[in-house]
Amino acid sequence: MNTLVLLLICTAILACGYTFYGRWLCKQWGVDETNSTPTPAHTMTDGMDYVPAKAPVLMGHHFSSIAGAGPITGPIAASIFGWVPVALWVLIGGIFFGGVHDFGALVASIRHKGQSIGEIIDVNMSRRAKVLFTVFTYLTIILVVAAFGAIVASTFGAVVKDGVVDVAASSTQASVAMVSLLFIAVAVVFGFFVYQRHTSMAVTTVFGIAAIIFCLAVGMNWHPIYLSTQTWMYVVGVYIAIASVTPVWILLQPRDYLSSFLLYAMLFIAFIGVVGAHPDINPELFPAFTGFAVETKNGMQYLFPILFTTVACGAISGFHSLVSSGTTSKQLDKESDARPIAYGSMLLECVLAILTICAIAYARETGHTKGVTDIFAGGIASMAATIPGLSGIEHILYTLLVLTYSAFCLTSLDTATRVGRFMFQELWLEPGQTVDDIKDGWKKLLVNPYVATLITVVLGIALGMNGFQKIWGIFGAANQLLAGLGLLAICTWLGNAGKNNKMFLLPMAFMTVVTISSLLIIIRNQLNVIAAGGADWGPYAQVIIGGLLAVLAVILVIEGISTLRKPKKVTA
Repeated sequence: MNTLVLLLICTAILACGYTFYGRWLCKQWGVDETNSTPTPAHTMTDGMDYVPAKAPVLMGHHFSSIAGAGPITGPIAASIFGWVPVALWVLIGGIFFGGVHDFGALVASIRHKGQSIGEIIDVNMSRRAKVLFTVFTYLTIILVVAAFGAIVASTFGAVVKDGVVDVAASSTQASVAMVSLLFIAVAVVFGFFVYQRHTSMAVTTVFGIAAIIFCLAVGMNWHPIYLSTQTWMYVVGVYIAIASVTPVWILLQPRDYLSSFLLYAMLFIAFIGVVGAHPDINPELFPAFTGFAVETKNGMQYLFPILFTTVACGAISGFHSLVSSGTTSKQLDKESDARPIAYGSMLLECVLAILTICAIAYARETGHTKGVTDIFAGGIASMAATIPGLSGIEHILYTLLVLTYSAFCLTSLDTATRVGRFMFQELWLEPGQTVDDIKDGWKKLLVNPYVATLITVVLGIALGMNGFQKIWGIFGAANQLLAGLGLLAICTWLGNAGKNNKMFLLPMAFMTVVTISSLLIIIRNQLNVIAAGGADWGPYAQVIIGGLLAVLAVILVIEGISTLRKPKKVTA
């Protein structure tokens, strides 16, 4: 199979899914495309979290936040089964699972005052289900903060040999760190001019893009900051703590909007690389299908359920529902923006996953196999370098792609911290309450945004510095359990409101089975590790967490089925 043919076919299928299936979903859910109904961003404007954003700005935030490292790391990890299963799941999962999940979460949230999936469960299922879901979700967020914090710090951290920084070996990391710091400063200035000086968005965008190019030029040629990965973890912790409580117009909206141009540039470079090189996929280096069971250094891996928990963000991810209902719903200016922002971003992420498959194929041809970053950046940069006139800037393209990968993670990290703050605050609220309704007592302290943020950051960074890898194996299942529960929550809301919810039944059932199967495999494997002797705390933690998640899934599914059989009356 030629990579260009694969890319064009998959892109066309995704475009058809957006046009036809996405439009049908709008009609089924009663999305107000006339924009006669004001969104929570207008009815609950507070200047901090609820702030209307223009569609391109919110698109940038949403796409940057949900993408993270998932659509790159997922297909790379799942490629052990061959490129065909990965591509098929990206297409089917993106259109009928992930897109429905993300879009549905956004629509459900704007019908519930811009609140999270936990609050939707509270209103449409039960208080007990809400508490269980929120505690689980918050712990998952802590793991996301730990992992993404570590990823960002590692892309910034200098190489240290015998206690001395290897400046030559740390050049790329120092460049990425410098550009990222300059980028944050540019975003603050951009936000000031757009929201305080009301400068034309078009004019400000032109200057913003020029500033990004300037930052890239400066960072690649002048990068004097060489800090260890551990030091960067502390710096990242301080940054996300500040960013989480800063009004969205100051940093989150402008930074994510501007960073989206880096992401679009990455997609463009990748597309040009595939068009220019259009290599065939070598069946010896990258088979179409390797089998339903594949032996790896980590033992036997089975296509079901591993493929469906590993591809994650490239097809469906529970984290997306937290973004849709956590930050995006509070900034949605018009309901007509919901489909391109939520459904469209998910399918754009699918395109990135397909480009990653192409990158894997060429990376194996050119010897770029040293980790996820090298596979993606090396594969794309090498393809682009085959185009006349670009061969001399392969290193620049490689650095730009690493920077963009880091920007994905930093944006998701910032959003995850803010969502974690929301989840912690909502844990103490009664049905229908908002944070402003809590006037005194111990709950007033716990819903304080600064307290909630501090707790979230300290827990996440501490775990990131002290062995999150030991329990990271459980994350794929936990993330897909979150997706299944998100589908369940939206399904029950639509049923209670008398809307068509049948498009959720198969995805919800499938993701639940995938999750429970994955958890049982994890528990079995970790029990074998423990039985072999010499295990540290990691396997024990995974067995305990996996068992609790399996029980949680069963309890919430029972709650959901009960609600679907006896719907409550709610408004849509």
